[in-house]
Amino acid sequence: MYHFFVPQNQIGPERIFITGADVNHIKNVLRMKPGEEIFVNDNVDKSFRCRIVEIESEVVWTEILDISLSKAELPAKLYLFQGLPKQEKMEWIIQKAVELGAYQVIPVATRRSVTKLDAKKAEAKVKRWNGISEAGAKQSGRSVIPQVTQVMNMREALEYGKDFDVKMIPYEKARGMEKTKTVMDKVRQGVQAGIFIGPEGGFEEAEIEEAVKAGFEPISLGSRILRTETAGLAVLAVAMYQLETEAR
Repeated sequence: MYHFFVPQNQIGPERIFITGADVNHIKNVLRMKPGEEIFVNDNVDKSFRCRIVEIESEVVWTEILDISLSKAELPAKLYLFQGLPKQEKMEWIIQKAVELGAYQVIPVATRRSVTKLDAKKAEAKVKRWNGISEAGAKQSGRSVIPQVTQVMNMREALEYGKDFDVKMIPYEKARGMEKTKTVMDKVRQGVQAGIFIGPEGGFEEAEIEEAVKAGFEPISLGSRILRTETAGLAVLAVAMYQLETEAR
């Protein structure tokens, strides 16, 4: 069943109305008709099973059939700090991070980031990246749309994550999986966990030193060097498994 998101002011006691680009998608792309059912999420914690009642030019009216608390969200907030990668890799990373349960994605311009964005380009990219996040949230049945923040530099990103409960930074020079296990074991229900991933060229040692001073713990992801588009997703997958298992 298809999923859509609406702000809470479009949710009534018995009906929900949908506006914006989703109207065209429902009407002209999906070619849905009155009587068909969809899920509508409030971008907080509720999921509504609805039946389409009427499709107008700029609004779709639905009636509420059932209300439930969403079970799609992880019981901890996972923040992916992603060093800006080349070309369109960021879109793929965001899509998969959303599927794996990331709460937020923070693009970071590190010293070795090949991609350089001025303010205008960054604004356009972030808008597109949030569209990718919304599409991923719909596809994977999320109850919230993970935010992709504005691009930050290293200092801003470290400051942003300073109060998180768990802070980790995979680094190719880190050795031994015992430290990794110790850090990952801290990812439990109710925590805020920051995962800091470098770009294709990795981090400069000075950046690792800055991160360590800010409380981020260097960890190893094994004996193989992972690509930037793989490393963060590997950590998210382990955290997702750990949290989903713990919640049962």
